[in-house]
Amino acid sequence: MNASGDPAPERVAETGSTNDDLLARVRAAAASGATAFAPCLLVADHQRAGRGRHGRRWHATPDASLTFSIAWTSPRSDLSGLSLAVGCALADAIDVRGRPLRIGLKWPNDLWLVDAASAGADDSAPPRDPLAARPEGRKLAGILVETAPLGHSRVAVIGVGINIRAQEVADAASGVGSIAEIEPDATPATTLARVTPALFAALRSFDIAGFAAFADRFAARDVLRGRRVAGTGAHGEVEGIAAGIGADGSLRIDTAAGPIAVASGEWRLTRIETAGAPC
Repeated sequence: MNASGDPAPERVAETGSTNDDLLARVRAAAASGATAFAPCLLVADHQRAGRGRHGRRWHATPDASLTFSIAWTSPRSDLSGLSLAVGCALADAIDVRGRPLRIGLKWPNDLWLVDAASAGADDSAPPRDPLAARPEGRKLAGILVETAPLGHSRVAVIGVGINIRAQEVADAASGVGSIAEIEPDATPATTLARVTPALFAALRSFDIAGFAAFADRFAARDVLRGRRVAGTGAHGEVEGIAAGIGADGSLRIDTAAGPIAVASGEWRLTRIETAGAPC
């Protein structure tokens, strides 16, 4: 561990999934009767079976991607909004200070590279209209949070995949962005060194205050707010205008029948349109 108590990265050349590897370790520890699990950071140069939410495949080309997972035991029983907090930490670490913001956050687990010509405001600009449509973007990174029981607590395993350089992904509906577009000299190693201190600091903040500590930061980068969205889940088929994120990390939607809030675990976003467009 370093002076801040962050675990040193453990690196493997190739694996199926770093999330699966850490989940297996947690389950083995639980089976042995362990009640504590030390934080760890597992980095893979190449993942053969990386995945996102709902089992979607995460495409990762060696040397053009950074893929890693963190195992973290939180004292909180409610981990709602953890993926959003992780997204905030990643975006703040990746964006180049002193320039207009280029990293947007798409509920509940994606980072988008926002088009430079229409990117939001810089750090000193006034807050944007909370219902204003956000600019278009392309997927830059994804987050997958899974948990496993350990004693009377649960260990969160947080998987992260980041596009470092351009790569072809045939089924990427939003297009693909890369860090090299804003930081041409970026490598997987330099990006890992840049984001991990921010991630561990964010996890400690989340342990204390939950998503509330990140709500304003997420709102400044929210690419769904003001867009017409559609999805399905516990509320059935839902269409409406995304109206920001609740204190518990839920997506608020203004529908024809009135406002609702949907949680990421019970609702699947299926379509996104610009505000005013048919959905």
